[in-house]
Amino acid sequence: MFRKLMSAGILAGAMFATAAHAEDALVISTWGGSFRDLIDENIGKEFTRQTGVPVKYVTGGTIDRLNKAKLAGSKPESDITFTTSHIGWLYVNAGLYETLDTSKIPNYAHLVDRARISPYHIGSWAYVYTIGYRPDLVPADIKFTSWNDLWNPALKGKLSAPDFDPSHIIDVAALLSGGDAATWEKGEAKLKALKPNFKAYYTNDANSQQLIATGETPVQVMLSMNAYYMIGQGVPIKVVIPKEGAVLGVDTMGIMKGSTKADLAYKFMNIALSPEVQAKIVAFKKASPVVDNAKVSPEDAALPGVFTTKAQWDTQAIVIDDKLRAEKTAEWRKWFTENMMN
Repeated sequence: MFRKLMSAGILAGAMFATAAHAEDALVISTWGGSFRDLIDENIGKEFTRQTGVPVKYVTGGTIDRLNKAKLAGSKPESDITFTTSHIGWLYVNAGLYETLDTSKIPNYAHLVDRARISPYHIGSWAYVYTIGYRPDLVPADIKFTSWNDLWNPALKGKLSAPDFDPSHIIDVAALLSGGDAATWEKGEAKLKALKPNFKAYYTNDANSQQLIATGETPVQVMLSMNAYYMIGQGVPIKVVIPKEGAVLGVDTMGIMKGSTKADLAYKFMNIALSPEVQAKIVAFKKASPVVDNAKVSPEDAALPGVFTTKAQWDTQAIVIDDKLRAEKTAEWRKWFTENMMN
């Protein structure tokens, strides 16, 4: 009996310690899969090494997590949220983020201009949506030097793009029609003319990877990081930056209003922006570093869409205003669904 009581006591103590440990953890909201792994392997583990504080992750889709955060209100589930730069503005508009005290983030001084998104959220890494294609499955005379090349009739039934965010191709069509994101309607006719070349619209990263790996859609408006992952898996994909540029994306970090661990959150964000961690993120995911002092390998720096110089940020990126993009997201998705996918 005494041994049983001792065992029960030890078990209860262990359970209490585990619960307390979880209670003390810094909680990060992020996407699942490879993005959760990206944060954990390159930022979370270094944060725990330096502070002794464990990191817990809550994962989900971009809009699902936003809706949960709105419901949670002043009692957030997480301390830090990772999301895209434009969806971050929806958190800001809903009053979900703290105003950042950048004096508590010393590495903020090295943040590139394009990653200084707002007083509430800042960049963690960057990427582009651009043209990725299978040279073995596309006519040899098509080199995709311009976005206009997507309209080549020889590509009928070969193209795919994301259905969850059509902003990339909507903005490109507007630019090619003499407009921009603010006057996106100028590109409507141009975009409708592209419809015959679409074979599918992918729903997530895994779907994108499957469609190009099987060759079902050998041309994609593609996330650069996905392309490089598939190249690493042996799929012969070529990534190009058209002469008009590639559509820039920046993933961001913000501290949730109501977090009781703001000091630890600042420590986490500063570690994320350290040159050593940024270099590891580039090596891990082939993203662009968002600080100007990360030491990136020559091989990674040479990859199209990995920006390591101010000139690249200034000349190779198509920048959609984040606040405008947040405001137009629902409208663009509705138009795209009705006019391109149906």
